Amino acid sequence: MTAHPAILAVGGAHVDRRGVVSGPYRAGASNPGTMREEVGGGAFNALRNACLAGARGAMLSVRGGDAAGQMVERAIIAAGISDLSATFLDRSTPSYTAILEESGELVCGFADMALYELAFDKQLRRHPFRDALGGMDGVLADANLPQAALERLAGMVGGRPLFAIGVSPAKVTRLMPILGSLSVLFLNRNEARALTALAPDAPDEAVGPALAATGLARAVVTAGSGALLLLEDGRLATLTPPRTPNVRDVTGAGDSLAGVTMARMLQGLDFREAVRHGIAAASLTIESETVVADFGETELRKRLADVPEVIGA
Repeated sequence: MTAHPAILAVGGAHVDRRGVVSGPYRAGASNPGTMREEVGGGAFNALRNACLAGARGAMLSVRGGDAAGQMVERAIIAAGISDLSATFLDRSTPSYTAILEESGELVCGFADMALYELAFDKQLRRHPFRDALGGMDGVLADANLPQAALERLAGMVGGRPLFAIGVSPAKVTRLMPILGSLSVLFLNRNEARALTALAPDAPDEAVGPALAATGLARAVVTAGSGALLLLEDGRLATLTPPRTPNVRDVTGAGDSLAGVTMARMLQGLDFREAVRHGIAAASLTIESETVVADFGETELRKRLADVPEVIGA
């Protein structure tokens, strides 16, 4: 283990647009509000958070030859992350648009990510990726990769820990063939139900056992401000996040949890304690108006004091 583990992230690095409704949200009607734009993506957000916790990062994604692609490239460089991404001049850069209630809760998300479906598998066969992989301590993927690319990636990592982010109920099932290869899967309750073919309204009591039956070694299942489910070697536990009264935007909270948990595990912490650090980072993130909060070790340790211990076997 090392204080500054090298992590290679493969997946989403795209433009995030977030519209926040002013006042109560009214379905089926025009809602006044404000729109913000910045660079996000599950894998990129998580990697930036891992770097805030002391990791070193490299990013493999794909983007178009447009202004949005240039914006993504600048953001990767500004984060101090090595950019292994490919640019397709005749394609548009993927984007994600979220509409949020004034409270910060998600109303609807819209993903325009056709390039991810076309290009990732080929990039994993190229020399820049294979050469970079040799110097990595861990690898992170998100389910923006098509299933064939995820299977290829799992077959290439060797003995390195492989972490994954579920991204959405529509995409998380792509991870099914590689669940046994994952060190940790990060997902929310809806994604967990989709992955295990449970009904959308299945109770939490059914989610944990269903996940354990998939062969996953470890998983972290979030539920917004509700208790997290932690799965480790077939055992289930819960962790209740601290109350955060100053919620500005929940976007990126799950990615911050994943990134910091991953970094802490590669730095030598056990799974449960690493998740506590991830929860502290997520708590700081939802107090920020940006998808990746600006925090350091001091702020993270201070917030960690508010995070309770894990309860369960």
